[in-house]
Amino acid sequence: MRNSERVLNSLAKHSKHSAYKYERLYRALFNEEMYYVAYQRIYAKPGNMTPGSDNKTVDGMNLDRIAKLIQSLKDESYQPQPSKRTYIPKKNGKVRPLGIPAFDDKLVQEVIRMILEAIYEGQFSNCSYGFRPKQSCHTALAQIQKSFNGAKWFVEGDIKGFFDNISHDVMIDILKERISDERFIRLIRKFLNAGYIEDWQFHKTQSGTPQGGIISPILANIYLDKLDKYIMEYIRKFDKGENRKANKERIQYEYGKRLAVAKLKSVTDKDERKIIIKQIKAFDKERSLISCGDEMDGDYRRMKYVRYADDFLIGIIGSKEDATRIKEDIKNFLQSKLKLELSDEKTLITHSEKSAKFLGYEIYVRKSNLTKRNKAGRLMRAFNKKVYLKLTTDVMKKKLLEYGALEIKTHNGKEQWKPRARVQFINNDDLEILDRYNSEIRGLYNYYSIANNVSVMNAFKYIMEYSMYKTFACKYRTSVVKIARKYKQNKVFTVHFKNKKGQNKIRVFYNEGFKRKNPIHHSWVDNLISPFSTSTTSLVDRLKANVCELCGATDRKLHMHHVRKLKGLDNKKPWEKHMIARRRKTISLCTSCHKLTDIGKKD
Repeated sequence: MRNSERVLNSLAKHSKHSAYKYERLYRALFNEEMYYVAYQRIYAKPGNMTPGSDNKTVDGMNLDRIAKLIQSLKDESYQPQPSKRTYIPKKNGKVRPLGIPAFDDKLVQEVIRMILEAIYEGQFSNCSYGFRPKQSCHTALAQIQKSFNGAKWFVEGDIKGFFDNISHDVMIDILKERISDERFIRLIRKFLNAGYIEDWQFHKTQSGTPQGGIISPILANIYLDKLDKYIMEYIRKFDKGENRKANKERIQYEYGKRLAVAKLKSVTDKDERKIIIKQIKAFDKERSLISCGDEMDGDYRRMKYVRYADDFLIGIIGSKEDATRIKEDIKNFLQSKLKLELSDEKTLITHSEKSAKFLGYEIYVRKSNLTKRNKAGRLMRAFNKKVYLKLTTDVMKKKLLEYGALEIKTHNGKEQWKPRARVQFINNDDLEILDRYNSEIRGLYNYYSIANNVSVMNAFKYIMEYSMYKTFACKYRTSVVKIARKYKQNKVFTVHFKNKKGQNKIRVFYNEGFKRKNPIHHSWVDNLISPFSTSTTSLVDRLKANVCELCGATDRKLHMHHVRKLKGLDNKKPWEKHMIARRRKTISLCTSCHKLTDIGKKD
């Protein structure tokens, strides 16, 4: 049996060669090692403890279960279960449908995802940042800040109901361009057509990717790679001119400065020299306020593009007519080639001095006359035409309202933010309350840490801090002043507690500030794909050991018992003590121990 790492790396070798066709892929699904790696990667996700439509979870995983799965794939009797549909609340009060696949299907999907990633990752464009290894929202925003400088227009792109409207036929045709294996294609078609169950009724899926499916993100990227390739070719044809024409207004100041410098060399009188030096500085200042190139140059155009999942942003140096034509061309391409619709309400053309919205940030190009000297000593407008990433007060307000930490009052027509106690936490202990507030502050800061104005988070912290004081005051039925007096040490809110070893410890309210973190700039050119590596399969090693971790019985088939979280265990039963002591959410048990554990009789 081939090592899973070698299988993936042999596939990845041909990834960048778009003409290469992959054959006999289906046999990679018979490799047990691939399932061991897949199991190791996905087992810890809490959602795996939620039963799918087959009423099974990750609990009780064993080697026989994987063997049966492979056998059903070999004889092609394998049929994915329809996902179980549930709904989760959205921030706007509406609900979002969520599909819960069966765990066996998740396992197969993870193996397929690894194979597809090996095949396609090398051909994806570097303008795509969603659901890709070593890429994130931050790398997408960093690319915008690096390459969109000087843009005059933004096109904010949003594809209407993308994940629900992917055409199955188009998806299969795209896959067939690189994959020449009918059995592998048929398996993906089975997942696309698996459907979902809601209120005990089966619903077919005529379009879209599997709800909640592990393969959905990679399939979405394969689908939209066609859009990426189209736009990159569009950019190649759209871009025009090497450099902008020189700005004639600037030339007169440079000429005036040269004359003044030449005159200064021949003048010896101190007073006259001072006057000439003032003139030189004035020429320098006036020159710095005028751009080097002619911004109205019709022979110079540029277009940049970044996509994250189904949202994209285009920056254009050109006219508004250019931006309108680009939007229309993309709309036509999506309709004709990918059977998708561009959302007219959300696909906006925005002047770059106004804000475009992308990935929760507001993005605009600064117009600034602030100057500083460059390395050569020349005075320049350092911030003019540079991209600015902004965290808005609206984002902070929505987050505070979502947490229930803010109440808004109106005084003389103006909003006033007032901290609010979160009474739902008054039964929690002091450390839990403090940790919750700290994690919520850190969570927002971690995401918006690359915003140019991230320091505005001090206002967010202030509301959170006094909301916490009020929560403590409600808990102990006292005042905020008395709470602050009791808990503050060296002007920092401090909670004392004992750890598991009985040692006295302290934890303080967040006081690390909100310094801007520099986004990591990634090159626009293609990078070499790093080799695929697979983690050690410690879970499978424990199953293969054939030693029950509870009763010590040997030479028996084992089942891996999973729990959602250790905190839910009461530490009374031996198997619970075993898991808590080892800080593991898994324990390898023989069949009899696992049955008794499941029904709570193992004492």
